[in-house]
Amino acid sequence: MDNTTVGMVSLGCTKNQVDAEIMLSLLEQGGFVISADPAECDVVIVNTCGFIEDAKRESIENILEFCQQKGAGKLKVVVVTGCLAERYRDEVAAEIPEADVVLGIGANSDIVAAIRAALSGERVTRFPDKKALPLEGARKLTTKPYTAYIKIAEGCDNRCTYCAIPLIRGGFRSRRMEDVVAEARNLAQSGVKELNVVAQDTTRYGLDLYGQPMLARLLQELCKIEGLHWIRVLYGYPDRINDELIQVFANEPKIVKYIDVPLQHASGKVLKEMNRRGDRESLTALMEKLRANIPDMVLRTTFITGFPGESEADFEELCAFVEDVRFDRLGCFAYSEEEGTPAAGREDQVEEEVRRRRAEIIMERQYAIMEEKNAAQIGRTLEVLCEGYDPQSGLYEGRSYMDAPDIDSRIYFVSGFPCEEGEFYSVVIDSAENYDLTGHTCR
Repeated sequence: MDNTTVGMVSLGCTKNQVDAEIMLSLLEQGGFVISADPAECDVVIVNTCGFIEDAKRESIENILEFCQQKGAGKLKVVVVTGCLAERYRDEVAAEIPEADVVLGIGANSDIVAAIRAALSGERVTRFPDKKALPLEGARKLTTKPYTAYIKIAEGCDNRCTYCAIPLIRGGFRSRRMEDVVAEARNLAQSGVKELNVVAQDTTRYGLDLYGQPMLARLLQELCKIEGLHWIRVLYGYPDRINDELIQVFANEPKIVKYIDVPLQHASGKVLKEMNRRGDRESLTALMEKLRANIPDMVLRTTFITGFPGESEADFEELCAFVEDVRFDRLGCFAYSEEEGTPAAGREDQVEEEVRRRRAEIIMERQYAIMEEKNAAQIGRTLEVLCEGYDPQSGLYEGRSYMDAPDIDSRIYFVSGFPCEEGEFYSVVIDSAENYDLTGHTCR
């Protein structure tokens, strides 16, 4: 064992973060010292995102920044992993020669050997079959110890025309249910209380292994695990939200009444051209069904504006849909042309300025909806997971079931007794400002 320190910057989605945690565990087992401060390390890994243009730019900026630090003698080895490395294999390797290691996702399990080779002066570039990406294995959590993500599947078969994920990550492949449950049990035994279930399409889980979607069954098994308090489901597909799944959400107390269903649009024409099914009427009916059958259900979604051929009428239909459904949580992104996808080759591209302005309009309308929804929380008592304390303000901060980690709102509260990070408390909401709530604890 040596004292070589390794730090990692993991960008992009939570699925990529899980991959990063598996690599960090392998490195720790291999004798490296893991540091939370990449700037002070001998080796830095940039676990990149390559999903949309803004994410690619962020990844490249991070790589170049650490390459500059290496050139200044502040670190020894720069490693590039993740989606950008997988998608632009030859380009990354050729155009950033300062990167000592470039690994495709299928080479994640080779991370220890690759870094050792680089420390010995060898440049390493490896791009095996992406299906070699390890879906199981010990993890070194990068989240707080009481919350974790669990990836139940890899890849995607939905083939949305704007999306490069199948090109990067390959086809959909589920993990065996017993393996997922075993990992969740280990996480709970280590102190995890909030389990966030993720995949590119969680609602497709099990279709490839068992011949039918098995998310509802999996959730029932996860609910049996002692120690788990909240189980949150992210990234579902509207077509596969069936009555069985709705019933499990309604009846299992550990499953928080929150689901993230990226709808992408409401216009039937645009959705069809995205290779997605449904229209404003059917999606509205689904949202109403979820709320009718699951009390206090929180609906989160994301939309894309400026998809090729999106007319003003299509956009107005999306705006009306947002106003009618009144989502509890919402994100909106301007369409990004991704090479290799069917939509990128279309001639009817919407101007960049129009794409971005339409996204801003959607978020402005959602902000007004959020103000009203937050005001309606005043006087309500919520169960809040404490996530820290600010001695300057005298306020604790945390999240309720309505808020997924890192992406949603916060609750700030005062308490007449000490609160511990990672514990749950009853908080009475006193006021609302912007997207956040404030309150006080009660016994």
